[in-house]
Amino acid sequence: MTDTSARLIALDWGTSSLRAWLLDDQGQILASRHEPWGILHTPEGDFARAYQAVVGAWRDAHPDLPALACGMIGSRGGWQEVPYVAAPADGNAIADGLVEIETGIDRLALVPGVMQHSNPETGALPNVMRGEETQLLGVMARYPALAQKALLIMPGTHSKWAWIEAERLTAFTTHMTGELYAVLREHSILGRPALEGEEEAGEAASLEAFDEGLENARQSGSSGLSGQLFSVRSRVLAGELSPAASLAYLSGLLIGEEVRSAMAALGETSCPELALIGDDVLCRRYARALSHFECPDVETIHDASISGLMTIARHAGLITAAG
Repeated sequence: MTDTSARLIALDWGTSSLRAWLLDDQGQILASRHEPWGILHTPEGDFARAYQAVVGAWRDAHPDLPALACGMIGSRGGWQEVPYVAAPADGNAIADGLVEIETGIDRLALVPGVMQHSNPETGALPNVMRGEETQLLGVMARYPALAQKALLIMPGTHSKWAWIEAERLTAFTTHMTGELYAVLREHSILGRPALEGEEEAGEAASLEAFDEGLENARQSGSSGLSGQLFSVRSRVLAGELSPAASLAYLSGLLIGEEVRSAMAALGETSCPELALIGDDVLCRRYARALSHFECPDVETIHDASISGLMTIARHAGLITAAG
């Protein structure tokens, strides 16, 4: 039987996975699909075929529903590149940047990313996000106080620190902390002791090493990360750090340096209104790091993609405010 409450086919199509939902007018999930078909892993690189396999049954049952997708599917390496919207950007600007494509079974609207252009006066370099803007809009929709003024942190392979003010994304920075950790772990001398050893560090030892990395990053001063990284190896050789715990220490150094540099750039004497968005395990690490920088009890907000897609759909007129 057809569910007459369905209002939107929504997708978050990223680098590593494809998530799709059939939603009602309140954003409640009526049905869902999750496949490991990110843009780098789509079978045979055939986006249309993957899309049809995931949402085809929903489309048959609901031929007139709008369909909306965010994430890397709209990037240069995705189905079709969607031009970035310039920051500062709000929900209306992002909705105005939607691009529709033909899928073979319907028309799918792709969400644009956001570009922050360089600023010679401040020395800021260009910065981009694609997919995170949707989650940010979702957080603003769910947490009106954060929509007025907040710094939202999105840990990940490429972590984002996004300034929100008056329901707009006003500025953001990107930190390649997750990718740098992976590269150093797998392809540098720093990862060898842990990877070559047979011993596994216990939870307590890992947390202690992580905290030591955070504290050393906090106190690094002018030497910064480059003056601290080799200590992952030297502390093992000096007997101060077990090989098994060395990767936890490396993680602490990298996350600690991200937080240190980001907080230093703020130039504020007190912790601003903060929230973390994303995976619970990773957010717990960042919350622990922030506590070392006098920002305790930072709230974690889990995946806000659905709320963001609903917000964009409403701004674009794909669904009405009343459904």
